[in-house]
Amino acid sequence: MTIDFEKIEEKAIPNFKGGEDCVNARIFDDGAAKIMKMRLEPGSSIGTHTHEGNAEVIFILSGNGTHVADGQEEVAKPGMALYCPQGHTHTLRNTGSEPLVFYAVVK
Repeated sequence: MTIDFEKIEEKAIPNFKGGEDCVNARIFDDGAAKIMKMRLEPGSSIGTHTHEGNAEVIFILSGNGTHVADGQEEVAKPGMALYCPQGHTHTLRNTGSEPLVFYAVVK
């Protein structure tokens, strides 16, 4: 199966998971998994949340940010994969001067 994110409407989601500003997302959801192409503008964030019943992998495409996983701050930059296992907590913030663009897979 091919997912063409350019054919999926982008939606601005304000205060996603309690974060600052909004996240812009193109979301594919088949009921078993969510695959998303997301964009955080400078200063925007996804709020701290815990993955109950699923895990998440984030693949950073462009931009720079900070990923806080279980209270530990990590750099988020292009080429990195960030993993939040089931039962763990994380957040993501754009700390750069350009959009932070990434794919996120929740399953």
